[in-house]
Amino acid sequence: MSLKSFAAKIFANYVQRKISKWSSDPIATQQKVFQDLIAKAKHTTFGKDHNFSEITDHNSFVTNVPIRDYEALKPYVNQVVEGKADVLWPGKPLYFAKTSGTTSGAKYIPLTKDSIPYHIAAARNAILCYIAETGKTGFVDGKMIFLQGSPLMQEKNGIQLGRLSGIVAHYVPQYLQRNRMPSWETNCIEDWEKKVDAIVEETVDENMTVISGIPPWVQMYFEKLKERTGKPIGELFKNFELFIYGGVNYAPYRATFEKLIGRKVASIELYPASEGFFAFQDSQDEKGMLLQLNSGMFYEFVKADEFFEDNPKRITIKDVKVGVNYVMLISTNAGLWAYNIGDTVMFTCTKPFRLIVSGRIKHFISAFGEHVIGKEVEQAIKEAAEACGAAINEFTVAPQINPTDGELPYHEWFIEFKEQPKDLDTFARYIDQFLSEQNSYYKDLLEGKVLQPLKIANIPKEGFQQYMKSIGKLGGQNKLPRLSNDRKIADQLTKMFL
Repeated sequence: MSLKSFAAKIFANYVQRKISKWSSDPIATQQKVFQDLIAKAKHTTFGKDHNFSEITDHNSFVTNVPIRDYEALKPYVNQVVEGKADVLWPGKPLYFAKTSGTTSGAKYIPLTKDSIPYHIAAARNAILCYIAETGKTGFVDGKMIFLQGSPLMQEKNGIQLGRLSGIVAHYVPQYLQRNRMPSWETNCIEDWEKKVDAIVEETVDENMTVISGIPPWVQMYFEKLKERTGKPIGELFKNFELFIYGGVNYAPYRATFEKLIGRKVASIELYPASEGFFAFQDSQDEKGMLLQLNSGMFYEFVKADEFFEDNPKRITIKDVKVGVNYVMLISTNAGLWAYNIGDTVMFTCTKPFRLIVSGRIKHFISAFGEHVIGKEVEQAIKEAAEACGAAINEFTVAPQINPTDGELPYHEWFIEFKEQPKDLDTFARYIDQFLSEQNSYYKDLLEGKVLQPLKIANIPKEGFQQYMKSIGKLGGQNKLPRLSNDRKIADQLTKMFL
């Protein structure tokens, strides 16, 4: 065992004990975070406008601070962008994480001196929990790659501006710098396809042990490596042990990855966003990711099926239930307050609080009252692929409300196959079956002849990459929506490929 491996094991056990301490007392942990947030921000513009000096508990917080998304918070954010201090959080942010919004154009999410350390610590702690649980440390002596956005920064009124993954690249611990790949120069390449080609050239002969990124873009990297060498990834990188991912569910990609790698590889799921690093997989044996209750973020939850009602009930972790679909709200030490990040989550357990990301509150299909969510379609296609020996590169689903020739409406699944099923009709029937088992509304609509069985539209190889490139969202942290309640994406895919 190397000195670095030995030190990693000691540090991992120390960090795991600290995590166990706060996760075993979750209500008190969140109450302290809540009190600290209110106390520190009560003299800000937002704090004065929302009576923070009078807020003593969650009920008074709900009374004074309404739920907001980015559009609603934008008047305050704009003041920060203009260079004003003490608006949402004391002082000025260190960075703006720039993201693309659907209705608001570019979004500027503040990252502060208080919030940025938690983004770094959470990713580190995910790896340390893996070490503490498994005892495996050999991978720390190999090379690690993080497929991420460019670390190049711009400046806006004295505040650094960039993509979250690029900002975080500036905070890689010193002890990992020698192991980290790709090179700084390659990481700064903006064109995603050129960047992946350069990464392949830099890493093809290295001892890669940890690979991290969003699954569809890591898959692109793996395919280029295999095309370059003719070897499975597991043979090329004999000591490749750990795949770290976030952003999208890995389950639909797992079979394709294992075939590309040639063997099973352990994985760790992360739940990072520009607004905060919310959770990470702390155990290889338990389902779900550990909610970060001690990271400067106070969480509220609203049942997803009640979210669009007037004044929906907001609850804290002490009242959440396992298996319920919630919209997650956050208040943070970056100055976001009762902020709707747009994600829906489900708790898998409450001792400790672990969850999965079930979808997006705006990404669902309920054109006919079926209330289908991302978690359900991902599980259905995963089980159908396993049953039929198929492998999926990418997919998205949309309703067809007005089919031609008097047909019944249906769900249209746009699928790019890595390996086609022998019988596409059987594959489609399996998806309907597995979706119906999860969603009684969908089952009733099929059985009641309101909907006809789903239809599959075959997207050619690299078709979704072409689509993402056509809308300027190829690579990096960009993700294809699994579900749409309209046909904007579907119509564009149809126009391009069908």
